[in-house]
Amino acid sequence: MSGKDQSVVSKEALMSTKSGKQIIKQGLFKSKGFRLFNQYKEEAEKEFPNFADRFTDDLFREIKSDSSPNFTQKEFASEVGSEEIILQESEIGPIKSKLENRDVLKDRVLRILNSNFVKMTFPVFNALYDASASYSGTSDPQMRQDLVDGHIIAIDLSEPMDRIVDKDEDLEYLDDYKLMNPYILRLARSKIAKGGAHVLEEFEEGFKDARVGQYIDTKLKTDPRKITEEKMNQCYKKYRAVMGTAGRNMALGKNPLGEIFYLGMARAAESVGCGNEIEDSIKNKFVKVPSWPLYYSFLTNDVKKGFDFTMKKSELYLSDARLALELLPKEFAHTEFLEFLFLTVEHYNQYWYNQLNKVNLWSEFSANLPK
Repeated sequence: MSGKDQSVVSKEALMSTKSGKQIIKQGLFKSKGFRLFNQYKEEAEKEFPNFADRFTDDLFREIKSDSSPNFTQKEFASEVGSEEIILQESEIGPIKSKLENRDVLKDRVLRILNSNFVKMTFPVFNALYDASASYSGTSDPQMRQDLVDGHIIAIDLSEPMDRIVDKDEDLEYLDDYKLMNPYILRLARSKIAKGGAHVLEEFEEGFKDARVGQYIDTKLKTDPRKITEEKMNQCYKKYRAVMGTAGRNMALGKNPLGEIFYLGMARAAESVGCGNEIEDSIKNKFVKVPSWPLYYSFLTNDVKKGFDFTMKKSELYLSDARLALELLPKEFAHTEFLEFLFLTVEHYNQYWYNQLNKVNLWSEFSANLPK
């Protein structure tokens, strides 16, 4: 697993969960799943600096060549339905001038790429594209790069947008991110479009669904007591839409792999979402709003039970993801890779659940619940 927090995959951490012990065992015996996972992880780590340079250079060209940045900002605000994430016309000039220095722009790009979501996803998309290419008997290295880059860039757009809305990190760079956002989306679209009109259409549908999920998420932040199962399912559209759609597009939208990739990636992402809610709650010392732990805590009037049920929810999502593996064709070359991937998801969730029980924040969580 490649991410910001490597403590999750230390030997001690792996030994602390049942799935982690299975990961160690597969590593010792060099199972096919472990070898494939390691191969793609090492490729992604080696390629990441080149990707960051491509991303910076393309973004630099987009920003520098835009003769109507105010229109670009307003168009973006209209599309995502929020004026909060753009600059006012009087603010644009100094920020644009600052970001027309490539070194400054590269720094901002690296900041938003320093994300677990991005780093853990890069090797997965490469593997899915290769698996689909192997199954269909077609391979196009440039197409692979464009599709993977495009979807990683699209995923990365959530980082600056979340930081702007949450105002919880990088406060001195939020105006820079506001200027960058429309160009990041433009870049993602142009690269994904290389897969054809159908692939771009799938992305647009997914992006629309992700915005719906984010809108519900934001609304619940202002009135947490209105949380319901249906609203949480709508919030989780952001996971299904982003990862599921990317999975489908790694198969160029062609079934059966397109639909199977969608199901597996969407459900695995939702499972990780549960683990992330546990991790964030520990780090922030309050139950994340909105989240499954909050929903179940309200229903049971017991914060500990709220997290226990969240773990059960994560297992249901992961069970659905594993069901997708059973749908794969017999001659599919990367089944073991996906089995190993889902093992890492299970370990991630279990690790943070174990940490939760160690830190004993129950009284603090209860006291900080939204009234």
